[in-house]
Amino acid sequence: MFYTPHTVLITGATSGFGEALARLISEQSPETKLILTGRRADRLEQIANDLPSKTHIMVQDVTDFDKVKDDIANIPDEFKNIDCLINNAGLASTADDFTNVDEADLFQMIDVNVKGLVHMTHQILPGMVERKGGVIINLGSIAGNYNYPGGHVYCGTKAFVNHFSKTLRADVKGKNIRITSVEPGAVETEFSVVRYKGDQSKADGVYDNHRSLNANHVARTLWWIMTQPPEFNVNNIEVMPTDQSYSGFSFDKFEG
Repeated sequence: MFYTPHTVLITGATSGFGEALARLISEQSPETKLILTGRRADRLEQIANDLPSKTHIMVQDVTDFDKVKDDIANIPDEFKNIDCLINNAGLASTADDFTNVDEADLFQMIDVNVKGLVHMTHQILPGMVERKGGVIINLGSIAGNYNYPGGHVYCGTKAFVNHFSKTLRADVKGKNIRITSVEPGAVETEFSVVRYKGDQSKADGVYDNHRSLNANHVARTLWWIMTQPPEFNVNNIEVMPTDQSYSGFSFDKFEG
């Protein structure tokens, strides 16, 4: 028997994976209630108005921990029994070499990708344990498994997502909670636009000359995971475009 979630909370739902998943859930299971969070009120309102599902929006930055806590405490009663959490909010705020990077960009990635995910999980998980069931899917990245120049802190934050997810599984063993880290490769969304500070030409260059995935590919992966039976846990899963694969080690001789 497969599982249909009752109430799903999606962080970072104003675009990319989060928006695509909200639309897919509403299409596949309109009876499932949605809680959508993000920083752009106009986008959240537009998406909520488009969906047939009952939808509650929370305009918030996941790094504003007091507001997140307050918003969750004040979720309307019909949305309170969250049985699926999608920790999707995340970003890469720079591709610069670590020696030249703005320190604020480094700590922004830690605050969003690590602290925001941990705080949201800490707010939602106890209710799942109390109700004896739930699904948590954390959006990691292949950057957490394979390093590359300019990745430094971003790669580190996504490695954290992988290890946090697996260790959390150990904590909730026997409590009927499923936890998965989903680790996409190249996916054409707003991700690179954010990373390159709005420079669309640089962002487009990331996806030139190969076939990338899109947000719908990842959304369908998330939907597949969350609708598996309660006894079936996907620990972690990597998804890449067919045109993307692994690189060998490189050498750069020091001439100093």
